[in-house]
Amino acid sequence: MVVALPCEAMSNSTTKQPNKSYAFALHGGAGAIAGRNYAIVEEHLGDLTATCQAMLEDGKAALEVVEFAVMELENSGMYVAGRGSAPNSAGYVELDASIMHGPSREAGAVAALPGFENPICIARGVMEKTPHVLLAGTGAQAFAREHGYTEVLNPNEYYVLPVGVTEQDLNESSAHGTVGAVALDRSGELAAATSTGGTFGKLEGRVGDTPLIGPGTWADDNIAISCTGIGEHIIRAGGAVSIACAYKAGVALDAAVQDMLDEVKRLGGDAGVIAVSRDLGIAMPYNSDGMKRASVSSQQALFVRTFASQN
Repeated sequence: MVVALPCEAMSNSTTKQPNKSYAFALHGGAGAIAGRNYAIVEEHLGDLTATCQAMLEDGKAALEVVEFAVMELENSGMYVAGRGSAPNSAGYVELDASIMHGPSREAGAVAALPGFENPICIARGVMEKTPHVLLAGTGAQAFAREHGYTEVLNPNEYYVLPVGVTEQDLNESSAHGTVGAVALDRSGELAAATSTGGTFGKLEGRVGDTPLIGPGTWADDNIAISCTGIGEHIIRAGGAVSIACAYKAGVALDAAVQDMLDEVKRLGGDAGVIAVSRDLGIAMPYNSDGMKRASVSSQQALFVRTFASQN
């Protein structure tokens, strides 16, 4: 059972109940490695997706649901985000996160943020409490402290090794992980959120696609998208907003997502995407070994999987 944890930014959300249609998807990263056991992760993703389904059925706003989902993923320590993040090359954890509300295009993000438990909540704070979209480094840290977000006081005790990650993996700069959620609520609003600890052993100050509105996270009136994978390649391939533009131009959802993934692959990287559309479409493809993922909608039963070959 997933239990809601307090998050200051959630208090402003409202409840709306005009219809019964909704869609939701989340991911725990496209860094899954073939042959490793992610059963406990899949159980967690299934439970969390069921909780988010209940929230959407109850009329909760998409923005509230995606923030809640990512916050739970950060808190779990099972993924390379929040509590499961690894130190950078200078020996300390830097976090990235972003969130976007489709109808208003309002967005907030933090990058290279050291020492806080829930960067996704701070990203929403940037969206709602400042005129800015992105705060980074010491500026993001100062903002988080000023507004009372929970700081990590004992990093050696707080951070843990995520499920499926070994100590040897921490020395592989290409190893990575991210978490994200996308939702369509019963009011027809879309929202997306993404969070990561970044690639293992990354250079101090490195920023990937996750906190960048456009490449890593996007939501508008038609679609909500969260990307995962090697950020440098996702940025160079256009990322989430390239999918949104293709979809708006009339390209089918699956084809629009696959085109971006094909470009990432052409550039030498790997990635995964979760997306939901206004017409209840759900896409969750990837070109890595696997992607920890789950989805549900008012027309689709709960789906949870890591690898393509699973029954």
